Formats: sequence, structure tokens, C-alpha cells
Amino acid sequence: MNQNSDTVSFISTPGFCSDCGSILPLLSDKDVICYACRRTWGPEAFGDMAMSYTIHFNEKNVYGSLKQKDDDEEDADGPVVERKCPQCQNDKMSYATLQLRSADEGQTVFYTCTKCKYKETENS
Repeated sequence: MNQNSDTVSFISTPGFCSDCGSILPLLSDKDVICYACRRTWGPEAFGDMAMSYTIHFNEKNVYGSLKQKDDDEEDADGPVVERKCPQCQNDKMSYATLQLRSADEGQTVFYTCTKCKYKETENS
């Protein structure tokens, strides 16, 4: 039960300090010290509590089946917009934005051709 003394102020739910009622930090390989009253507790303060979790991974084709894209769009570096590439005249380019200049000025837009991978920038 309590390692500092044999008395407790009230009966509490496992995982809570029986002295002040505060939630106890997670059990580690050492004793647990209450955040609020600084009282030291052993693992018995957690009763027979157990923590478990499950990780669900998406299947490979979950997102690919939503929309069939052109081959050029699959290799895009970001969202695709209709913009003519000055090098190969392709009408689709992907873009990304960054704030490179001071905060009161516009952002810089980086365009990449989905076909020939030509890159150009535009300050907006």
C-alpha cells in the first residue's frame, strides 16, 4: 500500500493517490511519486490495471482506389494545378509554398512540371 505510512486519507480508484486524490504518473521501474502531495507509492497503487493499445495500419490501396490519377500526377511533388510548363508545354504543374521573405511580404511558390520536372518560382 503506502510506503511512507500505513494510513490513507480515503479509498481511491487505482491510479489515483489515496492521500490527495490526484492522478498518479505512469508506473516505471521505480516507485511512483504523486505529482500533488509528493507521497511515494509502490506498484500496488495501480491495483491490477493494465494498459493495452492496438495500431491499425491502412492497406496499401486504400487511398489509391479513391481517385485514379494520370501517371504524371502520381509523381507530383504536391497539389497539381493547370499551369503551362515553359519548357515542354505540359499543362499541369505541381506546387509548394514557403515563406522565405519577411512576414509582411507574400510567399514564394515553387512549381514543378509533372512531365519533365522543370522547376520555376514565383513570388506572390
